[in-house]
Amino acid sequence: MTRISFELAETLAAVVEEGTLDAAARRLHVTPSAVSQRIKTLEEQLGRLVLVRSKPVRATEAGAAIVRLARQAALLEHDTLAALGDGADDGALTRVPLAVNADSLGTWFLEPLARLGRRHPVVFDLHRDDQDFTAALLESGTVMGAVTTRATAVSGCRVSVLGALRYEAVATPAYVARWLGGDREADLAAAPLVDFDRRDDLQNVWLAAQGVDPGRPPRHYVPASNDFATATRLGLGWAMLPRLQSQEALDRGELVLLGGDPIDTVLHWQQWNLRSPLLDAIADEIVAEGRRVLTPVG
Repeated sequence: MTRISFELAETLAAVVEEGTLDAAARRLHVTPSAVSQRIKTLEEQLGRLVLVRSKPVRATEAGAAIVRLARQAALLEHDTLAALGDGADDGALTRVPLAVNADSLGTWFLEPLARLGRRHPVVFDLHRDDQDFTAALLESGTVMGAVTTRATAVSGCRVSVLGALRYEAVATPAYVARWLGGDREADLAAAPLVDFDRRDDLQNVWLAAQGVDPGRPPRHYVPASNDFATATRLGLGWAMLPRLQSQEALDRGELVLLGGDPIDTVLHWQQWNLRSPLLDAIADEIVAEGRRVLTPVG
């Protein structure tokens, strides 16, 4: 049976995370040629390619399995050293890759990470994606945990409900006076709106509920959560904003509600099903924060 060297697996993970062999070499404090030789040795031992040498590089299917192994081994090493009372003061920080949707990242997700960072020697590598797609990063082994809409556990993972991110249609008073002062259905069909990106369907769902063809209104695309909210507050268009993001502007009268039912996006926390004190601490903090600030479900 082929044995996989932890050093070789760790090197592949560093290359995938950093994107180039040169960057991985700097992180590992070795030469780029040493990194290249380690990858070649790993491929020879496994009898298959583990790396697509693109820009940035990416793991093959076999390589993704090795990267997952390296991350799990690093996590277990952290837990073992912590149990032995060793490694806490040597400056080494455990890298923890997590996936999160933009609106959670822009509202509530960083607070629990900051608390974790004060108590544990970790650095977080955050991957931002739509909440409907973050589970795929768990399946590929890219991340250890993810905020996702997927309620069914990814293979090898466990899942906890967080709560619902409640979205409401909002706009500035000046925007409402300019665009929405007459027939509501006709006005909404002509009034510009703000979309996060072309996968964002929240505005479409709300428009359909108002009896408006979602394909009719003109759109601005602003693919960053805070900038998306800023564009709405500046009157660029109306948008569906989380109440966590719009509350202060609503209180000040800078934004007003457009009516219609809110849209609740139910979020879950999924993470590797490893018995790890560090992963358990991360889950406890994130789940507690989610249940504190998000709308309860069920």
